[in-house]
Amino acid sequence: MSHAFDLAFTQGFALSLGLTVAIGAQNAFVLRQGLRREHVPAIVLFCVAMDAVLVAAGVGGMGRVLAGHPGVARALAGAGAAFLAGYGLCALWRARRPAAGLVGAGAGAAGLSRPAALAQAAAFTLLNPHVYVDTLLLVGSVGAQQVGAARAAFVAGSVLASALWFTTLGFGARWLAPLFARPRAWQWLDAGVGLGMLALGAGVARQAWGG
Repeated sequence: MSHAFDLAFTQGFALSLGLTVAIGAQNAFVLRQGLRREHVPAIVLFCVAMDAVLVAAGVGGMGRVLAGHPGVARALAGAGAAFLAGYGLCALWRARRPAAGLVGAGAGAAGLSRPAALAQAAAFTLLNPHVYVDTLLLVGSVGAQQVGAARAAFVAGSVLASALWFTTLGFGARWLAPLFARPRAWQWLDAGVGLGMLALGAGVARQAWGG
């Protein structure tokens, strides 16, 4: 039983880490908030908690339910495409005024309130159809094959991977702060994020409408 428990834990950890580390909208948002040092503990905790809920739901069978209702998946994809496009345009607009990304030292730009930051984190998490594919369908289907205590071990490994990644991304971003003390660095970051979000939104839209 111990061997099966350890194997399930390792499998959940490796699978979740491999999927979470991939560059995406949620990671870009956590990185940017980490660089600005705005509400990082709350955002990291929220992202980890949502991953835990989604993985547990997937292992519990919610993934099969979602797969049987393509209309719901299509609606989520459409909403996600619109949100990503809007955020991408906002990032490109910020890139025109790079000083807006700076924190302190008279940057002259108000940061996000905690509710606003958490609302954006929720949107990046819940309006991204890839999150459901990764956590509910892929991770959930693998975890659902585990038996008994091994199933709980799989979920625990997956949640630990998520916690380690988002903690590293959010709190480790401060090591890049000297680089981002220059307005030009923020300009490049926002331009890259904006273009990336528009590309992701276009891809999601093709999935939503079958183009």
